Amino acid sequence: MPPPTDAEHFPLGDVVLQHGMTLPDAHLAYKTYGTLNADRSNAIVYPTWFSGWHTDNEWLIGPGMALDPADWFIIVPNMLGNGLSSSPSNQPPPRDRARFPFVTFQDQVACQHRLVTEHFGIETLALVTGWSMGAGQTYQWAVSHPEMVQRAVPFCGSAITADHNKVFLYSLGEAMRADAAFADGWYDPASPPLRGLRAFARIYAGWGFSQAFYWQEEWRRLGFVSLEDFLVGFWEGFWQDGRDPNNLLTMLWCWEHGDVGQTPGFDGDTVAALNSIRCPLLSMPAEKDLYFPPEDEHWSSQHIPHGDVRVIPGVWGHFAGGGQNPDDTAFIDAAIREMLDRPV
Repeated sequence: MPPPTDAEHFPLGDVVLQHGMTLPDAHLAYKTYGTLNADRSNAIVYPTWFSGWHTDNEWLIGPGMALDPADWFIIVPNMLGNGLSSSPSNQPPPRDRARFPFVTFQDQVACQHRLVTEHFGIETLALVTGWSMGAGQTYQWAVSHPEMVQRAVPFCGSAITADHNKVFLYSLGEAMRADAAFADGWYDPASPPLRGLRAFARIYAGWGFSQAFYWQEEWRRLGFVSLEDFLVGFWEGFWQDGRDPNNLLTMLWCWEHGDVGQTPGFDGDTVAALNSIRCPLLSMPAEKDLYFPPEDEHWSSQHIPHGDVRVIPGVWGHFAGGGQNPDDTAFIDAAIREMLDRPV
């Protein structure tokens, strides 16, 4: 499936990134759902996740759901590096492909903040929410702009990337780079490093879902008839479906270096950054998520003045937050509805 073409684009101009490089003539791709009301009080920001596009967030948006466009103005900004916003695959030389600069969660949110305030004139956000790297951006919004965010619901993600999580991310990057066709990032886009992408997919398969998911052969519920059928059809198919390797590595670096403590003003103090969050924040880790386990979110929550944790039950691991399992979707939707009903 090719990347979606229905995004709007907000020009950012030359963006000076946190690590000291300039991204010239940058742009942020986004999609909105619903109508902004007269006093601009019904806005929600729902960032994308690792490799995801705005269309991959639509499973949580719709009539009768908590994120109902009849009630809310939902902004889905595409992350820098995801192929729709400024990315290695669409940036002109000399900052294209392997020379695309490092981007942090702080950079992502700084650009999104400009979209929200400069383009839409929004001063407060009723909610920020997101899955996986979208959860990381949710935490970052709550730390970077506590005066704006009224409620936050990160799910299956974290405020700081744990070392065990980094082990997973290191293995993905090395699998891609080990393919000679990757050519240090200077491959022909028409001939991507397919062997590296397949290895990338096989590693991800062991982490994205839990051991119990495989024991119970839950992949059959997704329409696959054997384990190999699932590994090829779901995992290899996904990563070879319009995902550019350099884009993936850019987002991988951002994920690996996630830490709200690196927000300017906190000097690396993650606890102080968490303590600065003013809004009610409900974190929803998945019970058997292998790289964002509930223990990590309980640790973060104790440092957030109005923090709470609600564990998504079941065996779907990280993909409890991916919109694949109706039970998990209903659980997440109900929690978001409860938060939106909460007075501020």
